[in-house]
Amino acid sequence: MKYKTIHDPIHGSIKMEGFLLALLETPEVQKLHGIHQLGLAYLVFPGAHHTRLEHSLGVCHFAKRMSEELNLPKEERLTVQAAGLLHDLGHGPYSHTLEHVLHMKLGIDHMELTKDIITGKHDSIKDLKEGRERIHEILENAGLDPKKVASLVTGDDGKDNENNIELFSKEKRDEKKYLAQIIHSPIDADQIDYLLRDSHYTGVAAGTIDNHRLLQTLALHNGELVITKGGINALEGMLVARALMYSTVYFHKTVRIAEGMLARAVERIEKDRMLEFQSMIDSEFWSEMYSLGGFQRETILRIKYRNLFKKAFAIMVKDIKEMDEASRERLASLDNDKKRRQAEDEICKKAKIPEGYVVLDLPKKELFLSEPRIHKTDVKILENKKLRPLSKYSPLARSLQLRTVPDWALMVSTDKKYKEQVAKAAKRVLL
Repeated sequence: MKYKTIHDPIHGSIKMEGFLLALLETPEVQKLHGIHQLGLAYLVFPGAHHTRLEHSLGVCHFAKRMSEELNLPKEERLTVQAAGLLHDLGHGPYSHTLEHVLHMKLGIDHMELTKDIITGKHDSIKDLKEGRERIHEILENAGLDPKKVASLVTGDDGKDNENNIELFSKEKRDEKKYLAQIIHSPIDADQIDYLLRDSHYTGVAAGTIDNHRLLQTLALHNGELVITKGGINALEGMLVARALMYSTVYFHKTVRIAEGMLARAVERIEKDRMLEFQSMIDSEFWSEMYSLGGFQRETILRIKYRNLFKKAFAIMVKDIKEMDEASRERLASLDNDKKRRQAEDEICKKAKIPEGYVVLDLPKKELFLSEPRIHKTDVKILENKKLRPLSKYSPLARSLQLRTVPDWALMVSTDKKYKEQVAKAAKRVLL
């Protein structure tokens, strides 16, 4: 059987063969070569130039290791490997950086797009001739159901909600929750790979986890993926690593400012271009934004030469409880993108600066959009054939559920020459 060996800095040699190699060679997967895994984080962590393709290969490989450790049947092993390799196909330029703009403009996220690409409903490759073998065809030729593979990515537990079709019987769905959990759960292959990989490339040791011990203590119980009691320390380590990587890397203040600047430039482009942008790789998007001129070109040049906005004003999470009810309600209303944009423009007006030069960052909404697992720490622990939540063993898990990421509820940034006037205007508008 034809195969290729890929040398990966995280997992070592990864062997790709058969239909998985055919999937790897599709343009939809190869496109991920051109998308930064961590968006604009390289502006703060210079080594963070790794791509979505590397991560996808890692998830595929670790899903295989998990399925082997659990001694799953061959078809199930292949299904979770396929889901691992394909789980990020819907990502657009700079990964999560523009995710909330896509959600705001079109009401969809990268997981829904991924599902449609896997099942053949959406063709994200417009610049190649017809006749190429599509992803759903490769899966079908390998004896796998594309809808089942897609359901693992979106965590649907084997049900096509749109068409109300049962991909597994009720009995089978109850028996096989672990298939989706290998791809999307508090202890999935996706999370384990991105923590290890992002820690390696950023140089931030906080993401180091004992993945070997986690593998050894995986188990199945009543159709669910669980950890045996001997894996609690490794599990706690992973949950702490996730929390620290979010506060140290993913939601680093300067990274958030740079991503906010880029997102605001895209927001000011007409809605019908969003899907076109979504199909691009980073360099194509960069070139297109530059060619638009005006505010979009200026933003690109600022990011290119790292001439970023600076923090002018912030409301910290710890201070919210001291605010009056009206102020808390006003702050909560900014979760609405239209009202947030109005507040940004009003601050610009009061500060007497051009529109677009103020970015309001409310990270909580985007945090749950990009990482819905962030506060899911109650993994089930198996001891003496009985299941108990991790919180029964670990006060640390309970603490992580309460931990805020990051420590600001709202941050206002602007060009450094406008900081003082923007800070004054922000207080008038927001408080």
